[in-house]
Amino acid sequence: MAKLLPICIVLVLVLGAIALTCNATTYTVGDTSGWDISTDLDSWATGKTFTVGDVLVFQYSSSESVEEVSKESYDNCTTANALQTYSNGNTSVPLARPGAWYFIPGNRMYCLGGMRLQVNVVGSPAASPAGTPRAAPGPGALTRPGSKSDAPSTSSSNGLLHARSYKIVSALIGPVAAVLWVAHL
Repeated sequence: MAKLLPICIVLVLVLGAIALTCNATTYTVGDTSGWDISTDLDSWATGKTFTVGDVLVFQYSSSESVEEVSKESYDNCTTANALQTYSNGNTSVPLARPGAWYFIPGNRMYCLGGMRLQVNVVGSPAASPAGTPRAAPGPGALTRPGSKSDAPSTSSSNGLLHARSYKIVSALIGPVAAVLWVAHL
């Protein structure tokens, strides 16, 4: 029985790590309307709590773009000093740090018309899953053509995916605890 103790400890640590990374949420910006001039992005963001590790999915025409910018660039609708530019029509942006994030379209007239998004991300960098990527897909990466009605298969803003993950982890913790208890006797 003493040989089972190290195995059970490792299993508990792995389950704990899984539980910590299962609470991220994927949000499709604008829901079914997507990243579009007709979408009320302020209303879309209202009431949502964005946390480090969550992902924003922007869906838009492949002739458009999404620009991550500073607050000053956001306020002035300028893309001259964009922090990041995305233009593949279906962009996932992992929210890897706490604080305010600002997004505007590449078309200044759309931005001036109200098409822009500010999200405030809560949490600490330590809460982010290890290895969260921040870069846009490189050349040759598999991407789908942009379409605001083309919902990604990973969208989970309703939390159902996360509820299943917690159920799995919870179901495994009981047997591990029992084995630890027996091994301790």
